[in-house]
Amino acid sequence: MRNRNVTAVPAEYFKSVKSELQGTIQEVSYEASSYIDISRQLVAKENIAISEAGRETVAGDAIWKRCNVYLPAGYDSSDKDVRYNVMYLLHGVGGSQFEWLSSNGQVDERFILCNLFDNLIAKGDIEPLIVVFPNGRSAHDWTDASFTTEGTNMLGFYYFDYELRHDLIPFIESNYKTYANITDTSPEGILFNRAHRAIAGLSMGGMQALNLIVGGYRYDSTRFTGTESSWNNGLDKTVPAPGMIDLFAYVGAFSNAPTSSEGSVLGASLRSSDHKLQLLYMTCGDADGVAITSYAKSIEGLTEHAGNHLGPFYQVLIKDGFHDFNVWNNGAYNFSRLIFGNSEEYAESDVIRKTL
Repeated sequence: MRNRNVTAVPAEYFKSVKSELQGTIQEVSYEASSYIDISRQLVAKENIAISEAGRETVAGDAIWKRCNVYLPAGYDSSDKDVRYNVMYLLHGVGGSQFEWLSSNGQVDERFILCNLFDNLIAKGDIEPLIVVFPNGRSAHDWTDASFTTEGTNMLGFYYFDYELRHDLIPFIESNYKTYANITDTSPEGILFNRAHRAIAGLSMGGMQALNLIVGGYRYDSTRFTGTESSWNNGLDKTVPAPGMIDLFAYVGAFSNAPTSSEGSVLGASLRSSDHKLQLLYMTCGDADGVAITSYAKSIEGLTEHAGNHLGPFYQVLIKDGFHDFNVWNNGAYNFSRLIFGNSEEYAESDVIRKTL
């Protein structure tokens, strides 16, 4: 199962498979104790330094959030012997936990992305896996999908790392049959667990994958920072996030949004980590007027600053590609084929550049 060649998605992978080979989607609720409240403060149970969060933490009641979960065909919660890898897929600035599903469209009355994973599994390209679709706004108003730079819903994008670490991952790994077990914090357990988790995102979710997982800057409205926006979009960087490489060995960023950090910042964060990022997959359409500049900016200098803390680094351009699901489906297809050990043949310093 060494599918290291990056290719366009075969057309038949968008079509449905036989019913017995089809996975299922569950929408589930979980409690989130880490989020931005109405006063723009960070609610958290943990003691988080202001230098890390960029704001004081306060006590507060947990809120209820929802996510979608893809379970592969044959998933049986009563089977004690079978475990699964988990991939988290993050949405864009105007999306939600449904964007990868409903906004991506349907073929044969099934979500295209479900057909894609069904085919990958049925054809033996990847092992059966669980896919989690969170809502990436860690805020009291997480259901608000409006683009308002001063909104707490926007600020919540830049604080999703705490919810992911302290709320969502523990929920998934205590309720589903995963290899990873976040309660095992031994050195051996951390190494094992991170090898069985992957995360990727489109647009704003791609920014989150870079800034929050690899390690870049948080952003806030310039109305509250009192600074100028380098993007002329009302947002400016505040403090660096610590990264989550201790939890994830594989990261993908598809058409990463303009507030993504520079490659030198991301690489330096990797170098300072106790762990190596086993694979980084970045992709963008070469005609994407939204993200092509930030894509290039986040690549430049990353490898040099990361040193030996970065494994294979895929840089994939989609010819005539725009800011849309043509690019993002290609990203999900190739990323899922390369993670969980399927790219081991490359040396730790390999950079793989390709245009599809």
